[in-house]
Amino acid sequence: MKFNFLDSIIKFVPSIKKPDRPLSLKEKLKWTGLIMTIYFVLFNTPIFGVNEAQIQNSVLQLISIISASNIGSLMTVGIIPIVLSSLVLQLLQGAEIIKIDLTDPEQKGKFQSIQKLVAASIAVVESIVYAYVGYVPIISGFFVLVVLQMSLGAVIVIFLDETMVKYGVTSGINLFIAGGVAYSIINGTVRILIPGAATALSNGGGIPGAVLAIAPLFFTAVVLVISIYIYDIKVELPLAFSQFRGIGGRLPIPFLYTSVIPVIFATTLLLSFTVWFRFLAGVTGGLASLAHFIAYYQNINGVPTISGGLVYLISPSFRFSPLPPPVGGGYYAYINNLISGTSPLYLPFGGMVLVPELVHIVIYLVVFVLLCILFGKFWVEMTGQSPKNYASQLNEVGMQIPGFRRDPRIIENILNKYIPSITVLGSASVALLAALANLTGALGSGIGVLLTVGIMYMLYQQLEQDNLTQSIPVLDKLLS
Repeated sequence: MKFNFLDSIIKFVPSIKKPDRPLSLKEKLKWTGLIMTIYFVLFNTPIFGVNEAQIQNSVLQLISIISASNIGSLMTVGIIPIVLSSLVLQLLQGAEIIKIDLTDPEQKGKFQSIQKLVAASIAVVESIVYAYVGYVPIISGFFVLVVLQMSLGAVIVIFLDETMVKYGVTSGINLFIAGGVAYSIINGTVRILIPGAATALSNGGGIPGAVLAIAPLFFTAVVLVISIYIYDIKVELPLAFSQFRGIGGRLPIPFLYTSVIPVIFATTLLLSFTVWFRFLAGVTGGLASLAHFIAYYQNINGVPTISGGLVYLISPSFRFSPLPPPVGGGYYAYINNLISGTSPLYLPFGGMVLVPELVHIVIYLVVFVLLCILFGKFWVEMTGQSPKNYASQLNEVGMQIPGFRRDPRIIENILNKYIPSITVLGSASVALLAALANLTGALGSGIGVLLTVGIMYMLYQQLEQDNLTQSIPVLDKLLS
């Protein structure tokens, strides 16, 4: 499929001009600081016409962390349109439904313009859905104005991300997520944990009560340490330049070969389901049983909240979620509810059955792990990190594995012994850590902390690479 019919539209899509010359690390850091400043201004600018008092929902907080958004602000939609547009177009490209040569600068530019157009369209649709289904509680008469503000904020973020890619140190998506998680941790500690500990002390809970109140901070630290450890696990293969004897190095294949990308895609998809199916909350009549089977919503504190159905069972949303982190004795009640609690599942022709929350946890973990593995394998193929592509890159820069003749097929066979297995194991491991950590009520959510560690690790590698490639240009071609 070709997009020639979009040519007349694409030419009107704005594009951020690339720098005329390679930017120094200092210049990139200045641009990064400026872009993050604009992001936080959007993050903390409330939308006119929104009833902020009704924005209290654990599902929304988790969505906010993953989507680098702040519900009720100009950053309400966040990066979801960027992620979904990239996912949709790469799926179409991978299935060869669309055929665009991304090695051709002209076609790559066309692909990026289409992606921005799709992202902007998703932003508008997402804004309408958020407003229509009540995830963003709107004051009567302000519907259109609120949708326009959310859409505008999302479009600005699309161009901030493009600017960051061309002028900053990494992608905007990465730093926006990390910035949102850092904000959540600081905000949760100052506004929830410290007051909770003080309340526990004043109510006679003593030191144990205060310690329990700040337990989410402890779990955050645990997730942080484990994440740093697994990010440092890697397999190293020896490399040598075929034309320069005695000169070589090692090719690191990290355990988390796909980094946090599978978690971002899988979590965004699962959380988006809870938004997309919100319209089923108002279905009545003969279709009500089918609607409740797919997704059952209850009105909690004036907000329709998912609490049953298939969508609930595969989602990271829990009726007794620890988000925001429980204070005082909240953990006792939370654990008890997970053990003894149930959620309704309305069968289309068999009435209602109660599903234990422990079953919900197992179903969510299985679906989440499988999705992360699927997205991990997909990402490896779509980004040119497959054994075949990697072997071709190594061969182009004149590198080989010592003891073997210089042949990309030999390198591919050796890489095939590691990359596919590491992709599956790494994606599954990062999924389990993210999901299980989220159940503990860690500040910024377990998923958020894991994403932030991965993002900071990638940023460190990128900065290290930038310094290295300035002196060894051939490595720039290999690592880019």
